[in-house]
Amino acid sequence: MKTFEMKGRKIVEGVVEGEALVTSEPISFMGSINPKTGYVIEKGHDIEGAWLKDKILVFPCSKGSTGGSYMLYDVVKNGVGPRGIINIEAESIVVIGAIVAKLPMVDKIDISKIKTGDYIYLDATNGIVKVQRKDG
Repeated sequence: MKTFEMKGRKIVEGVVEGEALVTSEPISFMGSINPKTGYVIEKGHDIEGAWLKDKILVFPCSKGSTGGSYMLYDVVKNGVGPRGIINIEAESIVVIGAIVAKLPMVDKIDISKIKTGDYIYLDATNGIVKVQRKDG
């Protein structure tokens, strides 16, 4: 098993852990995600069909409408959202949603080092991301 740690910037404090769901594409919570089910519904997105529930969602940045803040809150409120968020660059749309949803969040992380299925320990309060990868 391979384990490594990265240091980023705290956006919303909190400590969570779970399996990583990683995309190299920006996400719009207003259009990419079904807020009632937590599934990625954007046609052609590289994680189309993935379920956000209890994942640590890893993506570069957001895209789209300011309504995405409320949609992020909605998906978490509905119990089908991620446990935490890791970005390269946090943008106000996702930050506002994460604050309202009390969703731990960091940015300034090299997300290319994280793979879907890695186990993540996210200490957003201290900006620490610990990644545990199974061999293979």
